[in-house]
Amino acid sequence: MDTPGYVILSRLGAQLRATQVLANNVANADTPGFRAERAIFVQHLERHRDLAAPPGQREVAYALDRATWRDMAPGAVSVTGNPLDVAIQGEGFFAVETPRGERYTRAGRFALDAERRLVDAEGHPVLDARGMPIAFAINDSRIEIRGDGTVRTENGAVGQLRVVRFADPQRLQAEGGRLFASDDPPEPVERPALVQGAVEGSNVSAVQEITRLTIELREFQFAAQFAEREGERLQTAVERILRRR
Repeated sequence: MDTPGYVILSRLGAQLRATQVLANNVANADTPGFRAERAIFVQHLERHRDLAAPPGQREVAYALDRATWRDMAPGAVSVTGNPLDVAIQGEGFFAVETPRGERYTRAGRFALDAERRLVDAEGHPVLDARGMPIAFAINDSRIEIRGDGTVRTENGAVGQLRVVRFADPQRLQAEGGRLFASDDPPEPVERPALVQGAVEGSNVSAVQEITRLTIELREFQFAAQFAEREGERLQTAVERILRRR
């Protein structure tokens, strides 16, 4: 394969990656607390070995998948009326306990499990400021979650939701559509702003993402057609060389 073939293959790989990222965004357009992702590509230049390139020749550029950038803009907050639903206004993440360790989420659609612990949609216990699961007594019926995260019932205080932040949210690793893992230690949010009876939705605009996905699919088709024509050109060149011999 010659240089044009390698260049177009790098373009096809980049378009495939961009399409996968956008498709994942569309699939999570209704996932509470989901954060849209964007693929980042860089241009790699293949430089000539000579100090000065021959007249008419240019540096060859390849597309490389560099990283994925996460859009941390907040999603729309919708009122549910469920006293166990909690939305974060501003920065911060809830902390939950999973079999893989502590994880972080913006999806505040909570419920009570069989042990009357506050859990997320996947059944992971929600942690308090001490790092312990929040649990309610059997006679706790009226649950109140205040703006600072304090959890109370008619029988008194139960605890305070642990709300944390990270110095660089882009270093968070997504696990599914709701959870994030981090190698960096979290910092407590001193003055969280929580809203009881509401849930933060995804920050994905389905219309915009589908439009971007359509554009990327067309770009992929154009690149595939170019690769096909390049293959035909090489085959024709080989046939001509063989005929001359």
